[in-house]
Amino acid sequence: MKLSARNQIPGRIISIDFDGLMAEVTVDIGDGRTLTSVITRRSADAMGLRAGDDVTVVVKSTEVMIAK
Repeated sequence: MKLSARNQIPGRIISIDFDGLMAEVTVDIGDGRTLTSVITRRSADAMGLRAGDDVTVVVKSTEVMIAK
């Protein structure tokens, strides 16, 4: 699948925690770093997401902030 989003980060799912209608997916993106996304349980089930799966984290946002 091709996407217009430029912020695509490859990684591997290290955990999925289901809570009711939602699923919290944590992805190892290397160098000891992780990204976590909360998606619907229905989407996680439809994609068959499991710990150990190789995935791509796609970040598409209208704004990204940096604070110091």
